[in-house]
Amino acid sequence: MIRALYSLLTWLAQPLLRRKLARRARAEPSYAVAVEERFGHYSMPPDAGRLWIHAVSLGEARAAGILLEHLRTAWPGLRLLLTHGTATGRAEGARLLQPGDLQVWQPWDTPQAVHRFLDHFKPSLGILMETEMWPNLIAGCADRGVPVALANARLNERSFRQAQRLGWLSRPAYSALAAVWAQTPSDAGRLQALGAPVDGVFGNLKFDATPDPSQLETGRRWRQAAGKPVILLASSREGEEEAFLEQILSIPIVNGSSDAIKNGVIAAPEAEGLAVQWLIVPRHPQRFDEVARCIEARGLTVSRRSTWGDKPPPAPDSGAVQIWLGDSLGEMAVYYALADVALLGGSFEPLGGQNLIEAAACGCPVVMGPHTFNFAQAAELAQAGGAAVAVSDMAEAVRRARQWVNDPAQQTQRAAAAVAFAAAHRGAANRTAQAVIALRNSKD
Repeated sequence: MIRALYSLLTWLAQPLLRRKLARRARAEPSYAVAVEERFGHYSMPPDAGRLWIHAVSLGEARAAGILLEHLRTAWPGLRLLLTHGTATGRAEGARLLQPGDLQVWQPWDTPQAVHRFLDHFKPSLGILMETEMWPNLIAGCADRGVPVALANARLNERSFRQAQRLGWLSRPAYSALAAVWAQTPSDAGRLQALGAPVDGVFGNLKFDATPDPSQLETGRRWRQAAGKPVILLASSREGEEEAFLEQILSIPIVNGSSDAIKNGVIAAPEAEGLAVQWLIVPRHPQRFDEVARCIEARGLTVSRRSTWGDKPPPAPDSGAVQIWLGDSLGEMAVYYALADVALLGGSFEPLGGQNLIEAAACGCPVVMGPHTFNFAQAAELAQAGGAAVAVSDMAEAVRRARQWVNDPAQQTQRAAAAVAFAAAHRGAANRTAQAVIALRNSKD
């Protein structure tokens, strides 16, 4: 009865979903591609027997890519069906495809769309990445005997409380899973409290990511060409760029004057704002133009990665503070290698923080805001290892970052600690891949 009510609500919400997709497509045209797939209608012929992996967005797709590297070795002839919910997830997922693999949108969670999806593809096994729980999708798989596992599973305290409030819907979904492989013991405890069959605590797949060597080389070469330290606001979210720019504009003059940099022009040759190169990389590509306008509205000049080509970023005009804008996808290793220190986006607003592991693997130490609940254990381990520090707000973050870049010995020490931290926690990918193979074999 409860799921029937939920199903009615998802069915009624379909026109709203279509309007939302049309609206988002104005900024990201990918949302207008193959819209009918979201409702269970497909242009490719029916298929059966594939490994289905659902990676809703960018972070989950990257985690899926790490797992797939190990799975393809352990599972010769693997045939993949990859699904996503966001445009960035689909774009990243396209990089993972090999000849014969398929990629479609996640079906909207109505019984009708779910049934059409399962009838069309008949997957042999399903892997949901990290947090994705859709009651009708999981129930439909259970009805057909398709085992579904939750891999790299995480559940923060806030999401746990929400799931408890909706226990009449969430508990049947969690208990219907064939297996759950959690990132941390805390995640495992919360998931078990919701009825999930936790079979192991494997760690975070993202520790097993290997930065692209060519991207690291490019970033380091560009950092050397910059001629001064680079401070990066990485994977920033709405509101964080404005706070970052406010701090840049409030930097006082070295000679002790209370004046600040005004409209991007220095008041004296010793202005500290010119001693650092500032770099912003927004999390979502649909905000690139918005962030560029925000920078220019502050009277600062902006230089966009999309205009650089293969050459180092151009030097700013004399006497101006220039902000570099990372308006590209798939180049985070370049940006982290280019930076001496990164401020962690999503952690200065109550959003839970973005992935700090990638920064560490690239040798870029991190300053985090107060909101890191999406990566709580990784944040704690990074701090304990000297790879990161947590601060209370953006003002303190910019102060701390400037202290680090003005102390080369400390910056070098923290960069080495970041690499050591990332290397010390590898192994989740192999453990998860072996668990997937065991689940497949148990079904056979």
